[in-house]
Amino acid sequence: MGAICPKGKISKARRDKRRASTWKIAMPNLAACSKCGELMKPHRVCKSCGSYNRKEVIKKAE
Repeated sequence: MGAICPKGKISKARRDKRRASTWKIAMPNLAACSKCGELMKPHRVCKSCGSYNRKEVIKKAE
């Protein structure tokens, strides 16, 4: 049994192309607010109406 021997040299471009696929930025998950229907991040207070789980948490001046 010998040491680990790669079959051939992998160029820097080929190596970096493989590594680049994990650098992509994913779109954030968005959920519709149950009160006003505005898109927002899940499990957070809605910025447009100030509610969370259909309850008003933050008073919004209109």
